[in-house]
Amino acid sequence: METSNASNADKVTNTRHCFYQIGILFTICFLCASFFWLIERSKPATSESTGGPGNIVEGTVFINGTAPIGKTDSDFICATLDWWPPEKCDFGTCSWGKSSFLNLDLTNPILLNAIKDWGALYKIKSRMKDQSEMFSFSQGCLPMSRWDELNNFFKQAGAVVLFGLNALSGRTTAADGSSVGAWNSSDAEYLMRYSVDKGYTIHGWELGNELSGSGIGARVAADQYASDTNNLQMIVETIYAGFEVKPLVLAPGGFFDSNWYTQFINKTPRSLQVVTHHIYNLGPASMLAAYWISMCFTCFLCAGSDDHLIDKILNPSYLDGGSQPFRNLQGILKTAGTSAVAWVGEAGGAYNSGRNLVTNAFVFSFWYLDQLGMASSYDTKTYCRQTLIGGNYGLLNTVTFVPNPDYYSALLWHRLMGRNVLSTTFFGTNNIRAYAHCAKASKGITLLLINLDGNTAASVHVSIENVTRNGTLAMHQQNQRTKFSRGSKLDVNTREEYHLTALNGDLHSQTVLLNGNILSVNSSGSIPPLEPIQTNQSDPIIVAPFSIVFAHIANSTVPACEYVD
Repeated sequence: METSNASNADKVTNTRHCFYQIGILFTICFLCASFFWLIERSKPATSESTGGPGNIVEGTVFINGTAPIGKTDSDFICATLDWWPPEKCDFGTCSWGKSSFLNLDLTNPILLNAIKDWGALYKIKSRMKDQSEMFSFSQGCLPMSRWDELNNFFKQAGAVVLFGLNALSGRTTAADGSSVGAWNSSDAEYLMRYSVDKGYTIHGWELGNELSGSGIGARVAADQYASDTNNLQMIVETIYAGFEVKPLVLAPGGFFDSNWYTQFINKTPRSLQVVTHHIYNLGPASMLAAYWISMCFTCFLCAGSDDHLIDKILNPSYLDGGSQPFRNLQGILKTAGTSAVAWVGEAGGAYNSGRNLVTNAFVFSFWYLDQLGMASSYDTKTYCRQTLIGGNYGLLNTVTFVPNPDYYSALLWHRLMGRNVLSTTFFGTNNIRAYAHCAKASKGITLLLINLDGNTAASVHVSIENVTRNGTLAMHQQNQRTKFSRGSKLDVNTREEYHLTALNGDLHSQTVLLNGNILSVNSSGSIPPLEPIQTNQSDPIIVAPFSIVFAHIANSTVPACEYVD
């Protein structure tokens, strides 16, 4: 009876304590909501262009055409397919739906057309058993029947496929939290042999996911990871013996840690073809939100403001800071004397699935295209976007499969920007980001201009050093642009321009306009044509507030672009 009375007393005490905690949580939620409400009332609007037609700044972009400063792979644009189940939720939002490679509707015509038109590289991220259990998800194994379906689909779409292997298999967890022991490669070997027997072409096998440095939930020492990567290379050599072209070996697919990566690269001088790292430099969708949500559970009002993300995206200094991992990794590879090259194996900007109406909206193209330009200027060969579909950072809408703005940004890059990267400098305002490559469709140049200013347009003059044809470009300020009819022949004195803007100037919009026309798929799910306007090459390029411009200057040839393999 004493035990029973004590038990009842404990229940009463626990119940009171529970209600006391709930009361505190509701109070915190109320204060949190009030705090963010006051912030919303006090801050100026930043998500829409408010500049008038008279606000314009002059600037000049200088392009050095003597020699390229970097060279991308032909498959520079890449996207991932993840394994997260519908139950994966972040900040009160469940954004994955049926977008996993395990349950994605491969019969959707928009999906097929989007991949066909893009014709890019796709990386499938396998489930890491220990990691999925750590995140409380127990399902994620890849049945061979699904592997068959995926390969048949990618063959139909003309896609190039990479596959991420589970690097935690066979390891144990040490007292310090690190994963120790050698990698158990049996599952990987089985999948490779099965793929070879079926005739599936896999462009590369990547070992692991976010285990470098401090890791995410788990970590592996650089020495051990190097040993496992050397083992993977031997497995690939054995299974693909007799193949003229063998799959690439990629690793480690983690966050860049200079010391860890240096050790790893120095110990894989001959076994590693590609060094991959991940980019989430915008941080979480809301750091404060993550803390309050953990206390308030589903209290939506405590989720905080999205504007800290937008502020980072629109901040030139913050964007400049994103160059550090590219620059440092480039330096490590040069010092090591390895033939391995750098890839971005995964980049979603804001981790924990991104942020709805930010990382899947027009504003994110500023960050995404700036990343592509910056990465390529540091000789990054391939850049894989997280994700093709799924989460709040998908290139395609998770439910409807309709392309988000970044899909069209990536498609324009893929079609217009060639492999050779040109040194580019802009003078006039810090709010213009400028990148130039040799053109993909000509021996000329394609220039990318991004205007981070919502109030002021930019009149951009172009100066190209070492032009071997058409002489020096003398630019004169003229605000008129002539729009030619579709199918008209490109004159030697004209320039093709592609202007991207958000619907109604709203940065949160998931609808993008190309030269003033909405881009949308038709009833059969076909991707719309991307038609340029043609302007006088002697006119400056007018970059509207909060807009993006690709300018194809076909008739200005430079030595850096005369020979591109």
